[in-house]
Amino acid sequence: MAEGEVGPARRQGIFGWMLFDWAAQPFFTVIITFIFGPYFVSTLGPDKVAGQTAWANAATVAGLVIAFGAPFAGALSDAVGRNKRFIAGLAIVQVASLVMLWQAAPGSGYFWPAVMIVFATVAAELSVVFNDSMLPDLAERSAMTRISNDAWGLGYLGGMIFLVAFLLLLSGDPVTGLTILGHPPLFGLSAAEGEPARIAGPLAALWYLVFLMPLMFLTPDKVRQGGSGKRLRNGLSAFFEALASLRARPALLRFFIARMFYMDGLNGLLILGGAFAASLFGWTITEIGIYGMILNVAAIIGCFLAARMSGRVSAGTVVIFTLSTLIVATFGVVSTTADATLFGFVKLSPGTDGLFSSGAEKAFLIYGLMIGLSFGPAQAASRAFLAVAVDAAEAGRFFGLFSLTGRITSFMATAGFAVLTSWTGSPNIGMASLLFFLVAGLALFVPAAIAVSDGRS
Repeated sequence: MAEGEVGPARRQGIFGWMLFDWAAQPFFTVIITFIFGPYFVSTLGPDKVAGQTAWANAATVAGLVIAFGAPFAGALSDAVGRNKRFIAGLAIVQVASLVMLWQAAPGSGYFWPAVMIVFATVAAELSVVFNDSMLPDLAERSAMTRISNDAWGLGYLGGMIFLVAFLLLLSGDPVTGLTILGHPPLFGLSAAEGEPARIAGPLAALWYLVFLMPLMFLTPDKVRQGGSGKRLRNGLSAFFEALASLRARPALLRFFIARMFYMDGLNGLLILGGAFAASLFGWTITEIGIYGMILNVAAIIGCFLAARMSGRVSAGTVVIFTLSTLIVATFGVVSTTADATLFGFVKLSPGTDGLFSSGAEKAFLIYGLMIGLSFGPAQAASRAFLAVAVDAAEAGRFFGLFSLTGRITSFMATAGFAVLTSWTGSPNIGMASLLFFLVAGLALFVPAAIAVSDGRS
């Protein structure tokens, strides 16, 4: 077998592993970013600023729980194995929480929907830790960047298919009650009662259950021998030993610190971006959904391009390029108002009643395309960067740390956004906090990428 290739038996297992991203992505695309998130902000309570603050607070709580739960999940993966069993248990929590979103009627308040979002987000993100920990056991090192980017692209493709079907068949205009195709929504859903956005939760749960099955039945899973209690204690001990060992592995230490910053900024963009656009332009669920489709198409293209280039450029190079693009795009988003961009230096034409008709909306779409092309490869390449830098036997503990550093400060961006937006009444000022995290992350990552490319991980 040539280097970088996977044998026939492994190909089937890798396909099942890649479909995890396909199964999981509609939760992030439709629930968190483009459909339920904006609905939560604009419909469940008295005003959009209060809604955006409540949404950011929910994201903050979920981020803190994930930050402290991820190392425990990584230790479980290394010590016990049976990653699929843990993923299945977390799926029960995620599915139940998503089904309960159907109860989030207009004006019903923020608290219980926010609680369900916290539970679903924690379950989804901890499942990612167990799934990512499986990669080093499934593929050759030289194939990891390609497989990781292909899986991420497949995930965005699944998210886009779900979103397109949702917009065409279920999302009714609040005024006419009709979908983009000019027909009433399926199942007799009422746009006035928020039912299209509310049913997104149960449908995302069903999608996740169906497409999780290939991972469960096709992908091999490691199983550790011996007493589970002792293995767990050893796994937790190994995690803290790995944490201490970072002093002797400066490139990995710098990578984790860098990721702590840039993932905070990136998560802030994904969590808050759709709701920010709804607040700025008054977009309906249909317009936000179409914007989501545009971002997802760009993300698919970005991931597949990065995968095809994996033989010529390193994962570190991909991270550097995409973070630079995200910084430029975020600067553009922060600088955009309803009638101008670049902080008023570029005045733009007002809109009509057409879709994305104003100049500011078109500028926002351009920045969105840049974000879409970059955020998928940035995350997939980060996963591949770590998978290449560590041994398979220590993958779980380091992917637990990987998730920890992606979440431990995530409350800072969302909490900063919530505080600044509530204090100033300007979501633009709140979004500006994301630039600090992206710039700091890039500055810290560059030396780590150079060191790992030199074999000094």
